[in-house]
Amino acid sequence: MPINITMPALSPTMEEGNLAKWLVKEGDKIKSGDVIAEIETDKATMEVEAVDEGTVAKILVPAGTEGVKVNALIAVLAGEGEDVAAAASGAGAAPAAVPKADAAPVAAAPVATPAPMASAAPAVTSAPAATDGHRTFASPLARRLAKDAGIDLTALVGSGPHGRVIKKDIEAAAAGGGVVKAAPAAPAPTLAKGQSDDAVLKLFEPGSYELVPHDGMRKTIAKRLQESKQTIPHFYVTVDCELDALLALRTQLNDAAPKSKDGVPGYKLSVNDMVIKALALALRDVPDANVSWTDSNMVKHKHADVGVAVSIPGGLITPIIRSAELKTLSAISNEMKDYGKRAKERKLKPEEYQGGTTAVSNMGMMGVKNFAAVVNPPHATILAVGAGEQRVIVRKGEMAVATVMSVTLSTDHRAVDGALGAELLGAFKGYIENPMGMLV
Repeated sequence: MPINITMPALSPTMEEGNLAKWLVKEGDKIKSGDVIAEIETDKATMEVEAVDEGTVAKILVPAGTEGVKVNALIAVLAGEGEDVAAAASGAGAAPAAVPKADAAPVAAAPVATPAPMASAAPAVTSAPAATDGHRTFASPLARRLAKDAGIDLTALVGSGPHGRVIKKDIEAAAAGGGVVKAAPAAPAPTLAKGQSDDAVLKLFEPGSYELVPHDGMRKTIAKRLQESKQTIPHFYVTVDCELDALLALRTQLNDAAPKSKDGVPGYKLSVNDMVIKALALALRDVPDANVSWTDSNMVKHKHADVGVAVSIPGGLITPIIRSAELKTLSAISNEMKDYGKRAKERKLKPEEYQGGTTAVSNMGMMGVKNFAAVVNPPHATILAVGAGEQRVIVRKGEMAVATVMSVTLSTDHRAVDGALGAELLGAFKGYIENPMGMLV
């Protein structure tokens, strides 16, 4: 019986992806673990591995096709001893998708570029993934085992990451111990509609503009931010922090950095690295603010996983410094440099930018004095950091000049109210103005 290869769900929130490249062609023999394709999501490019052995009988979706829905049939594999021609002739039609204008046919697909991409979930499957409008996430192996055993995936609660159904869940269900009806997912919020495309374009003279289609990243950013502002009651708290002590310590630490034989320092701390550390320590000190909101529970996190907004072509991405309260400033600095480089190359793994307990958005290097950022769920807080600038302040009744940085904490008021947000900012300000506390 032919084995269907479908578009995998490379993350719990993925709904569609672009089939960037096939790394196999029709007639190729593959085995479990072979990388067969590259898939572009809105945030990254990832490799897809096969689960089963067989011969590629027919490729249904050509390289360069955009907007392929998760679980759409993309190719057919002939199993061992099966007639390849018969498997190819029995293949279904390709899913509706949008091919790129310059997409090449499969046989002429460009040579894969070397990339340290994430190994994605296996792509070979033969079972559908959704009923009643709600997707059930499961590994491809779990889907095949469920189909063979006649088990309804939608009746299982997965034990894998993000509730993903995995092999042991199917085995437990087959033994009679794993069938638990999952609660239906909450319906997606209904978003307010703005002006239609035609209504907007009618306001401008024909020929005075050009239309640039939104890519997947921009669409995702727009959807998530609109949902955030419509479903999260934002509250804002701002404080000014004096930076002179921090800048002096930063210079001292950078001067003391060990150097390689080539004279390259082992680290070079930025103000942003120290902001990340200070926020993580503040969350450790004010644990009631290190939370996420759900309708049933307050999720209290045990570590401060700090996301850091990084601007990349077409949008932004937020790689996460995990357990930042436990890491040294040099470790945070080097990790951020690696993340920043790979983010611009779109080579971050999903686990490197999904989740987190808070975030930092720093526009100080752009000369921005003050701004408020939008909370990115499941976070309950985000810190907007402005530029450090020389200002006149009053200290002990006397005017003085200090380097001052304004920061604004945006909170989900359901989880972090004004008083708690002020307490968190107070702890943050304490570490910024007394930075030696970050070293002990």
